[in-house]
Amino acid sequence: MAGCASHTTQLPASLAAPAYAEAEPLGVGMEGWIYPYPVQYLQFEQQGHLVRMAYMDVQPSVKSNGRTVILFHGKNFGADYWENTIRALSAQGYRVIAPDQIGFGKSSKPEIPYHFADLADNNARLLDQLGVTRVAVVANSMGGMLGVHFARRYPQRVSALVLENPLGLEEYVPAIPKQSTQSLQKQEMAQTTESYRSFIKSYFKDNYRPEFERFVEQFSRVQRSSEYPRYALVSALTYQMIYDGSTYNELPRLNLPVLLTIGQLDRTVFGRRFAPPDVVKGMGYFPQLGKDAQKRIPGSILVELENVGHVPHLEAPERFHSAVLQFLADK
Repeated sequence: MAGCASHTTQLPASLAAPAYAEAEPLGVGMEGWIYPYPVQYLQFEQQGHLVRMAYMDVQPSVKSNGRTVILFHGKNFGADYWENTIRALSAQGYRVIAPDQIGFGKSSKPEIPYHFADLADNNARLLDQLGVTRVAVVANSMGGMLGVHFARRYPQRVSALVLENPLGLEEYVPAIPKQSTQSLQKQEMAQTTESYRSFIKSYFKDNYRPEFERFVEQFSRVQRSSEYPRYALVSALTYQMIYDGSTYNELPRLNLPVLLTIGQLDRTVFGRRFAPPDVVKGMGYFPQLGKDAQKRIPGSILVELENVGHVPHLEAPERFHSAVLQFLADK
């Protein structure tokens, strides 16, 4: 829910009439969706609901360096989009944990109020279960907000924080009118495959490639499920979490090594569609947001990635992973 694409990318003819149009629908648990590594589940209670948190726990593919990285995904993705990052980190000796947050991906989607504090506690619970005391956090988009909350809530557990085009580098509430959950669900239900493709393409700007169509396929197949209304409701509830969970004033309080990796083409404004264009025209300019955040986060490092949008680890994986591995080398 961050606005529509401003660029049009021609898809190959094979994608113009998607091969997945007749594929089996996906339920809210994404049971038929293949992840790149084995998925495990941690079961616990949250707000009176028994839930399962899905995660991938990938061991180093070379001799272990004794360190662990946890990956926090964005709102419109699950942990599976970290495949190349898991591979790059594993190849350098890191153990990599990639969870689907409750409400996302293969994890449970209870109809409850969502809060970053709860998600942070869930990840601490997962690390306890896996016997991991300390991690580096790599976090994209909404996951960046979770990464800030997690680092502030569990400072002793986080050795370093990588914020990859995070949401929350500016305040949204003053510019974006509050929406009712019912209205948000209704707008989610009104999405089509075509409108969702335009939305996803807005993240990647001119870098949209055929392999990114899988994110559109996932949405399209969930939308054809009888469980889609619940999926749409949970999407609305997690929208409210982002709206209410500002991290802007938390940034100066971060007391750990922080790397900001900022795709310079990114113009994402959370909730853009709900505000008049003249109100948000000065928002979402990530080249400046990155510079401002570096000044506000003590001792932070800024890496600016030219010709890259909202998801650098997919758009420019070599440059992104090089920056992350260099940063983490002595952390």
